[in-house]
Amino acid sequence: MNPLSLLKNALTGRFFILLVIAFVCGALTHLSFAPYDYQWLAPLALAIFYASLLLNDKLSAKSCFWLGLSFGSGLFSFGLRWVHVSIDSFGGLPLVVSLGLMLLLSLYLAFFSALTCYVFCRLKSANALSNSLLFSSLWVLSEVARGTVLTGFPWLWLGYSQTEGIFSHNAATIGVIGLTLLICLVATLTASLVIKRNLAVTLGLVVTLFTATGLNQLSNINQSEDSISVALVQGNIEQSAKWQQDQMWPTIIRYMDLTRESFAADIIIWPEAAMPAVEDWVSDYLHLMDKTANFNDSAIITGLISRQSPDGTALSQTSYYYNSLVTLGNAHKKVQPSGDYQPQHSNRYYKQQLLPIGEFVPFEDLLRPLAPLFNLPMSSFHRGSTTQPNLQALGYHIAAAICYEIAFPELVRANMTPQTDFILTVSNDAWFGRSIGPHQHMQIAQMRAIELGRPVVRVTNNGITAIVNTHGTIIARLPQFEQGILRSEVPLVSGQTYFYRWGQWPIIALCSLLILGIGFRRLTIDK
Repeated sequence: MNPLSLLKNALTGRFFILLVIAFVCGALTHLSFAPYDYQWLAPLALAIFYASLLLNDKLSAKSCFWLGLSFGSGLFSFGLRWVHVSIDSFGGLPLVVSLGLMLLLSLYLAFFSALTCYVFCRLKSANALSNSLLFSSLWVLSEVARGTVLTGFPWLWLGYSQTEGIFSHNAATIGVIGLTLLICLVATLTASLVIKRNLAVTLGLVVTLFTATGLNQLSNINQSEDSISVALVQGNIEQSAKWQQDQMWPTIIRYMDLTRESFAADIIIWPEAAMPAVEDWVSDYLHLMDKTANFNDSAIITGLISRQSPDGTALSQTSYYYNSLVTLGNAHKKVQPSGDYQPQHSNRYYKQQLLPIGEFVPFEDLLRPLAPLFNLPMSSFHRGSTTQPNLQALGYHIAAAICYEIAFPELVRANMTPQTDFILTVSNDAWFGRSIGPHQHMQIAQMRAIELGRPVVRVTNNGITAIVNTHGTIIARLPQFEQGILRSEVPLVSGQTYFYRWGQWPIIALCSLLILGIGFRRLTIDK
């Protein structure tokens, strides 16, 4: 009897062992993401998990659901443990409650992998190649659903684990969910071959790897000899002091003191909510900054809180508040007679994808009285439009994404234009301390650079502040948890990636058609 048969016999009737294997595979998968970057672990762990679904022929769809839930729980309870840091440190809840909330979040996200496994076990057949295509397609669509339902949480999509992998440049054509499809196909086809040699499966694996190699060579991006000089300001303000009223001016002055050393740069960029104040509170200071930037033939982009009346009339108590970015100084040319900043001017960006609890509270009348977690400072923002004009600074066009928004590829893509010079994402990751969260956030920003074929400039309060080229490689960065300025050049490029032109929809359509075809075939056979 071969080892696989022995393993199959050992697992038969021992469902608890299968649950443990699934959980361990999920936990191992999180090591393929930043900051660990063991890219090979994602396909390996998924292959082992997939093999466990195939080896036991008597698994019901209900059992497969629980196995998928176990895998997802392992992935998210370990991979998203940084969420607990913010809940524990700033939520004002007992440890047992914060851990319980973390568990509930993990179980909710794991539901999508559980549903994948349930449907797979209902539709799987004796055809190994068909099973591989089915499982891979279901996994991709479950990740898309997870990034959409209830505002979406597209964190730890499997494709992100390959941001610096050998096939990372595939994302310029098929995006991060295309990389997820590639991982799933390699994992499931390999597992099927280990279980039983099959010519169709072998050809499927060869075609998958051949296609990935070919897509890796495609490039419509042309490097330019030009570049933009930037100065990225990292203030390293403690989160506990961020929104204290008596710390507002010390915070603003710290950023301005750092900025005075950097007016030789074309564009100076401050992070998300670097000015922890409503715009009209500091109007005089903003005009002074505008004049200072104009005098030095530069521009300053800063995060602050904007306020706008719902009907466009004078500001009032009913005005909407926005987490925003505004440009001060010269918007259109390097040398101008005066700066372009005016209150309520259009050269600004309003955050659209708000973070639940942190920036808006669903069912707030019910939840806000329950705990400090639901009354965090600045947790009543209004959404900006889905598509907004690029920010302009010195005539350059900049596609903006604030914090969490960089994790939504279609949102960033919608706000890019053929004229966009680079993508700017600002954040305040001080909420997550010295956890793995900021590293995963940086990895996601790197993926956007590959997908959209534009450099990404990332500016944060306490790190990771960095510049990423179109290959997803960090070319300059500041250390975390240190006050500092990153002075560097952003290399300019031209051209449009296939992902920018088409987005996620070709992969979504392909996976949907595969599922419908396989499902229809299975139903026909059953009849």
